[in-house]
Amino acid sequence: MKTNMFKKLMSLATAAFCMLFSASAQSDFHFVDAMVAGGDKAPVKGVPQFDITWRGLGEDENWSMPLGNGDVAANVWTETNGDVLILISKTDSWSENAQLQKIGKVRVSLVPNPFVGKDDFTQTLSIATGVLTLKSGKNEVDVWIDANNPVVRVDSRTENPVKVKVTNELWRKKDYHLTQEQVNENVFNFWEWRSDPDGVDFLADTVLPSTSDGTAWCHFNSSSRYPKVLLQEHLGDLIGKYQDPLLHRCYGAEVRGTGLAPSDDVTMESVSSSKKNSINVYVKTSFADSQQGWLSDLNEDIRKIEKISRSKALKAHINWWKNFWGRSWVYVSGDYSARQVYQGYTVNRYLTACAGRGEFPMKFNGSIFTVGHELPEGAVPSTLVHDPDFRDWGSCYWHQNTRHMYYPLVASGDYDMLMPWLNLYTNSLPLATDKVREYFGHSGASYIETMHFWGLPNLMDFGWNNPDKYPQSRYMRYHTQGALEIVYQMLDYYDNTLDKKYFASAILPFSKAVMTYYNEHWSRGEDGKILFDPIQSIEVYQYDVVNATPDIAGLWSLVGRFRNIPTELLDAEMLELLTSLERDLPEIPMGTLKSGKKGILPALKYGRIDNGENPELYPVFPYRNYCLGKPGLDLARDTFDARLFPFDNCWGQDGMQAALLGITDVARNAAVHAFTTYGKQRFPWFWAKVADYSPDMDNGGTGSMTLQLMLMQAEGRTIRIIPAWPKEWNADFKLHAPYNTTIECSVRDGKVTQMKVFPESRKVDIIIGME
Repeated sequence: MKTNMFKKLMSLATAAFCMLFSASAQSDFHFVDAMVAGGDKAPVKGVPQFDITWRGLGEDENWSMPLGNGDVAANVWTETNGDVLILISKTDSWSENAQLQKIGKVRVSLVPNPFVGKDDFTQTLSIATGVLTLKSGKNEVDVWIDANNPVVRVDSRTENPVKVKVTNELWRKKDYHLTQEQVNENVFNFWEWRSDPDGVDFLADTVLPSTSDGTAWCHFNSSSRYPKVLLQEHLGDLIGKYQDPLLHRCYGAEVRGTGLAPSDDVTMESVSSSKKNSINVYVKTSFADSQQGWLSDLNEDIRKIEKISRSKALKAHINWWKNFWGRSWVYVSGDYSARQVYQGYTVNRYLTACAGRGEFPMKFNGSIFTVGHELPEGAVPSTLVHDPDFRDWGSCYWHQNTRHMYYPLVASGDYDMLMPWLNLYTNSLPLATDKVREYFGHSGASYIETMHFWGLPNLMDFGWNNPDKYPQSRYMRYHTQGALEIVYQMLDYYDNTLDKKYFASAILPFSKAVMTYYNEHWSRGEDGKILFDPIQSIEVYQYDVVNATPDIAGLWSLVGRFRNIPTELLDAEMLELLTSLERDLPEIPMGTLKSGKKGILPALKYGRIDNGENPELYPVFPYRNYCLGKPGLDLARDTFDARLFPFDNCWGQDGMQAALLGITDVARNAAVHAFTTYGKQRFPWFWAKVADYSPDMDNGGTGSMTLQLMLMQAEGRTIRIIPAWPKEWNADFKLHAPYNTTIECSVRDGKVTQMKVFPESRKVDIIIGME
């Protein structure tokens, strides 16, 4: 049962979800202009021609710039004494409490420092190459994270010889315990565990004895919360069937450098002064029996990496970034807002490349670029004052938010970065299937909106000592439609790539499990159709709901898409399932809107409103039951006009829905709004916290998807170019479409002036505009 405090918190959160940021809450646009050199230049073969630069030394972690290789990432900044701080993160550094923690922080000091008191000091991030450069006169320091290896590299070249000191600055120094009351002081950080009457125990990092090679530290999970989750969720019989994903997971790093020797267990210093210095921070996550076992695994990696010369590593690194940018690009020009959109889209794609190739997906609430600083002993982290491991809304994956970061990766051709998101679900399919069989005695698999990375709900949502099989949280209780969207995204991938191997190994078994759950879980009504009751219409309508529109629209969309798949790729079980759903699915609920016009309803029956979103528009986005080129366009537009909750940044869907309906002005404004929801840190594309946590990656995701849909929409074999494009904006783009098709196009004054289609045979499928 919810407490009054919880009801109040969720009420406030709901209000925040619907609140749109105004320009006054964003960073000053002219300040952004001042740091972007060449921000209006067109890319060359996709490679951006602008850098991000600011002058003067920084102050703290809020002055950081992002680097990453897709798995290992870092926030890098300077302080007023000229030191360089590197806060290192990784996509799989899950603690004993399933908290996604940082790897650690290192401080690099040059003595004497060549940057202090220099008016010409600059800090420049080349998003084209993933290299950050500090410069004053003939003194330079480059920081980069090897695109092909798990190592952070620092290279300094100074006019005069300097000594280097590298210090490991750890903040998880002691084991400690928080009571339930302390956890509840900041419910949003420890969201998953606030219902635990025993409180939460946190383990310290281990500083390993230094060697002549370097200094190392790690975090070793000697305990695990995983069994407690299974026991509380009535799945204790499954303990031991699957590997505990937390126990003995170990993550950390080792610092080495040319001409460096340890002065203690956390410090490496130069043996002598030099004009050239190189530092390596090797990063590793593995399962090990002990800290020493982890260190042996890391040292084996180091031996392999050190066989590659630094020059070859840098060349390969730059080549990776060149190839990445060459996959796809969108350049927008025209008025001032067009420049902002181009910069936002490009930098957001850079952020995705920095964090999107690891074992696990990016977090919507900060990705792996959250920051903070060490707190006094005994202090409880809060939204305003916190350590680097802090993030509002915890460490679970929330489908509603995370999906928007991944939809754009199909048209951009970044399939390698899409896979961690899809794998999150396919890897946990066996456990999800066991759960459904244990709970309900039928086949299939289900996932509620919020879940741990192994596929189960957190105990805040499920409830402590909950006697039921459904989560106690009314926001999550019957909210399972997100898995249908995962199937939809899988089919987007298949349509583009025609990857038959992945279809057979992943898409088909996952899709059958999810769609089987829907086919078997609910009974049939008197009309022979599936009666979806009990159910909810996403988080908005939680009570007295019958036949929720998002779920029905999703199922109809998937059935239609699978009918377009070659039958030889479908087994008899899937064909029978499709026939059953075609026969038994109810129609998408329709009714009279407040305008008096006919429109789509959020459900056949529904009660009060408990959140701010528009479930009646899921048949437009994500499921495209209604869009340009399909019947019912006017009905869908009328429904859009009557929506209760206009929302076009964070996880709001106005932009995508407007683009799919050909409502250009709304789509344009949504793209601008999403890409100018600048954060309060000095790097403005650490998107502002709207409803989540900064950097709020939803902003970049919804902006990117909106912009792509304004330029290109693919449906079946048909490809629409500039279906919702404002005439005052010009564009040059390369995007990916179904059937292994790429489109390179130039748009001037609302007209396509140049277009290349690969393969050329696909030209017959092109439609320009909203024809």
